[in-house]
Amino acid sequence: ALKKVDLNIYEGEKVGIIGNNGSGKTTLLKIIAGIAVPTSGSVRTMGEVVSLIDLDSGFHPDLSGVENIFLNGLLIGKTKEKIEEKFTEIVDFADIGAYIDEPLYTYSEGMKLRLGFSIAAHADPDILILDEGISVGDQDFQEKSLKKIEEFFKAKKTIIVVTHDLNFLEENADKIIWIEKGKVKAVGGISVINHYKME
Repeated sequence: ALKKVDLNIYEGEKVGIIGNNGSGKTTLLKIIAGIAVPTSGSVRTMGEVVSLIDLDSGFHPDLSGVENIFLNGLLIGKTKEKIEEKFTEIVDFADIGAYIDEPLYTYSEGMKLRLGFSIAAHADPDILILDEGISVGDQDFQEKSLKKIEEFFKAKKTIIVVTHDLNFLEENADKIIWIEKGKVKAVGGISVINHYKME
């Protein structure tokens, strides 16, 4: 899926990854996040990484929202005490009401997104990886999510986003990586988006 990818992403950078469907964008995120292992080469990350790539990742359909907060939190490396400390903030941010006590299989995709995003955002990682999540959900949740992401930007967090929302990247990213057929076609600023639009 990826060939001869050689990249450096620095602390505090806001990176957008663009490319057509099937170009290798999500595979790259999974390798950076440690979900997938490259067949050759290596990846070195410095700091705690939290990814929101698959909405169902780290969730169990038969467990309630409350139980899934603890399950997911433990899977991303948080202690039970840390999860308890952030629990109210996670629930309030997800804003799914009484469903928090219901099993996950009763949730819509949007509700899973809200809960997954809330857990990831409140994990306070050094590196946050997002795959399309920013452009899903209702308008209110999108606005709330963007505000939370802006907090990470101001806190010098490193954020890596795969999205087709080029307007979002033009406003928020300071580095663009264009992937095509598993290879890096271009790395740079907003000008990369302009070239991508012309293809």
